[in-house]
Amino acid sequence: MSTEPEQYDVVVLGGGPTGENVADRTRAAGLSTAVVESELVGGECSYWACMPSKALLRPAAALAGARAVAGSREAVRGPLDAAAVLARRDSFASHWKDDGQVSWLESIGAVLVRGEGRLEGPRQVLVRTPDGGERRLTARHAVALCTGTRAVLPSGVPGLAEARPWTSREATSSPTVPARLVVVGGGVVGVEMAAAWQALGSRVTLLVRGAGLLPRMEPFAGELVAAGLSAAGVDVRFGASVTGLRRADGVVAVSLADGGELTAEEVLYATGRAPRTEALGLASVGLTDGDWLAVDDSCAVRGVDGGWLFAVGDVNHRALLTHQGKYQGRIAGAAITALAQGRPLETAAWGPHAATADTAGAPQVVFTEPEAASVGLTAEGARRAGRRVRVVDYELGSIAGASLQADDYRGRARIVVDEDRGHLVGATFVGPAVGELLHAATVAVVGEVPLARLWHAVPAYPTVSEIWLRLLEAYRDSAPAE
Repeated sequence: MSTEPEQYDVVVLGGGPTGENVADRTRAAGLSTAVVESELVGGECSYWACMPSKALLRPAAALAGARAVAGSREAVRGPLDAAAVLARRDSFASHWKDDGQVSWLESIGAVLVRGEGRLEGPRQVLVRTPDGGERRLTARHAVALCTGTRAVLPSGVPGLAEARPWTSREATSSPTVPARLVVVGGGVVGVEMAAAWQALGSRVTLLVRGAGLLPRMEPFAGELVAAGLSAAGVDVRFGASVTGLRRADGVVAVSLADGGELTAEEVLYATGRAPRTEALGLASVGLTDGDWLAVDDSCAVRGVDGGWLFAVGDVNHRALLTHQGKYQGRIAGAAITALAQGRPLETAAWGPHAATADTAGAPQVVFTEPEAASVGLTAEGARRAGRRVRVVDYELGSIAGASLQADDYRGRARIVVDEDRGHLVGATFVGPAVGELLHAATVAVVGEVPLARLWHAVPAYPTVSEIWLRLLEAYRDSAPAE
C-alpha cells in the first residue's frame, strides 16, 4: 500500500458507537472524515457488551414477568430454551459481522480505514493494515481518539493465564452454556452475567471481595440485587478472594483465600477496565502511553497544544457507558466543527460544545432481576461533595401500578434532594422493569427541575410512575418542623 499521506479534515480512531457519533456530526457539517477501526465497526457495545448482554438477559426477565402474575403464571411451563436464547443473542450481535455498520458509515460519506492506528506527531496517524501495509493519514483539523477500554485481568494470581478465564467478551459471546460458572467481581458485568448464565442453566457462584454488590450505587441496590440473584439460585459469596486457578481436563479449580476450592467449566473475571491507549502513540504528542486521557468539557485533550486532539467516550474515564460516549461524540463533533469553521466554542452549560450530563447526571441500568437504575449522586456521594441533602425512600411495592404489574412486586425508590437549591441531585430505583422510570429522573436531575414544579408533573394512574407522587409526598411529610 502507498505510504503517501492521505488528507482528511478529521481522523477518528475507533469505529464504535462513540466514533460513529463523532463521524456523523463532522460529516453532517461537510467535513471529510476517516474512521480507523482495527476490529468490527460498531465496537464493543454491538458485539460484546450492551446488545448481546441484554439479549441474554431479556428472556429471563420476560419469563420472570410472566411468572409474577396469576393467570400467566399457570401458562408457563419449563425453563428457558437456551439454544433459542443464544440464537437470538447471535442475531442481535449480527453474528459478529459488521456489514450493516459499514454500510451505515459509507452512507454518511465517511471513509473506513481498517487497521491499527497510532499517532505519529500532531495531526498525523499511521495505520498498519491487515495485509501488513501502511497508510498515513493527516488531519487538517482534528484527531478524535475513541478507542474505548479493554477488560483487565488481575496480576499475581497463580495459574490465571493457563486457566484461560473468560472476560466480558467471552461471557457475552459463548456459543454454549457451561454447566458451572464462577464469576469473580460484584460490579455490573459480574452481576448481569451471573444472572444471565444462571437463567440459561449454569450453576453460578459469584465471588465478591467486598461486602456488597454494585458499589457505585446506593447500598440498598446491591442488597436487593444480591437477594434476587440468590433467589434465582446463584451462590453469592462476599469477602471471597481467589488465590489461584488450575485448569485440567476441561475443568478449572478455583482456590480461595479461606482454604476452600471451587470447580467449574469456566471462570469469568469481571474486575475492571483499562483504557485502550497503550498502542496509540501518545508519547509522540507529549502524553503517556496507556493512560486515561484527561479532557475539558468539549472532550479536547488537556496538555496538547493547538486544541486538535480529542478523546471521546470511555477512554477519557468520565463515564464508562455507551450512551454517555455517544453523547460525548455529539459534543465533540460539534466542537470539532466549530474549530474547523473558526468559530468560538460555546462553553456555557447550555451550549452545544460542553459535555455536562456525564458529570451531573449519567443514568445507568443494571438489567438483573430485579433491575437497578440510578442517575446522579448517591446520598453518600452528595454529602462528600459538600451538599446539604435530604434523602427520601419509598417502597415500590406499595404503589397500585406496581401491584398490578406483579403479584408480589418488591422494590425501593430513593431520591436525594439538595435542600439549598430545591431540586434532585440523585435518584435510584430497584425493582422489576424500573429502567423505564429512569429517564424521568434523569430529566429532573440534569434539568435541575425545582420540586415545586415536579408536583405539577402528574403521573398516570395506575402505573409504577406514581412513585413520583409518593416520593414528593414523603419529602413534604419529612420536612423538619419550623
